Amino acid sequence: MTPFLVIVALAVALPWAAVPAARRLAGLLPPREASWALTGAAVLLAGGTVAALVGLFHVPFLAALEHLPLERVAADWPAVVPVSGAAGALLAAQALRLALVARRRRALLSRAWRLTGEGTAEGDVLVVPGEEAEAFALPRHRGRRARVVVSEGMLKALGPSERAVLFAHERAHLHGRHHVLSAVVDLAAAVHPALARLGSALEFHLERWADEAAAAAVGDRRLAAAAIARAALADSAGAGGHGAGVRGAGVRGAGVRGRRFLSVSTGPVPRRVQALLEPEPAGPRGRGPRAAAAGLLAAVAVSALLTLGLPYGLHEYVEHTVRAIVGP
Repeated sequence: MTPFLVIVALAVALPWAAVPAARRLAGLLPPREASWALTGAAVLLAGGTVAALVGLFHVPFLAALEHLPLERVAADWPAVVPVSGAAGALLAAQALRLALVARRRRALLSRAWRLTGEGTAEGDVLVVPGEEAEAFALPRHRGRRARVVVSEGMLKALGPSERAVLFAHERAHLHGRHHVLSAVVDLAAAVHPALARLGSALEFHLERWADEAAAAAVGDRRLAAAAIARAALADSAGAGGHGAGVRGAGVRGAGVRGRRFLSVSTGPVPRRVQALLEPEPAGPRGRGPRAAAAGLLAAVAVSALLTLGLPYGLHEYVEHTVRAIVGP
């Protein structure tokens, strides 16, 4: 039974080793590819963890398919019931966390839409009253189309060309459905705690993706960098205020695990501005990206092999138990 337990243990522990490789690879890729790499890694690693726990939980039931009494199975492997029960408890906890994360995100979105009810629509832009400088992408919800939410205070803080950058940035979030990628990684983190570190990395790369889209839309990387810096400064200057905007009502800071809506002011702004002052990022080159990609692919491949090996391990366990009890 030891090889089977080793397979399960590796499948559950592997994300701790794979997450650093995924973050390293993302740092060497252009923003869009980095975002997809992080999301894909989160899904695959979370899936491997769930598969391992499901396999472990089903050991007694598979033995029952061979018409073996649980007492006889437990005599051959005394830990079968505690281990299976622990796997079931972890699966139940994961299901509960998934439900809570999904509910929290839906509640946050509903609250944001309620608090922007007094806004004035101008195309896909929703201007909300308030002196606080804030802007963010608000995904569609219950039949209401997605909007770029911007406060009157933010519009006053930016010039016409800078507003164009701001709108292009938030539209890139909506058109790229970045909120979906963010939700996927949040849900994956509810399955395995190691995957929570992918969330902060994804947030940064999603903002960089939108930054590059805004720079391409206005055709001026320096203008985009200046606009993002000015919007972030205006946003932070009003962070302690008590205006009537969305943040004043407590929504901007009420995201899952404290995460805000995707916004031009989210993430390490100095790094984003510096990236815009440099040439447009190209595809990965050199040994560094190849090594990081190889490390991540190896971790994901091992996770997939371990997951695929679970049915074989379970089958071998049942066959071993049958031989031990009834003879060859």
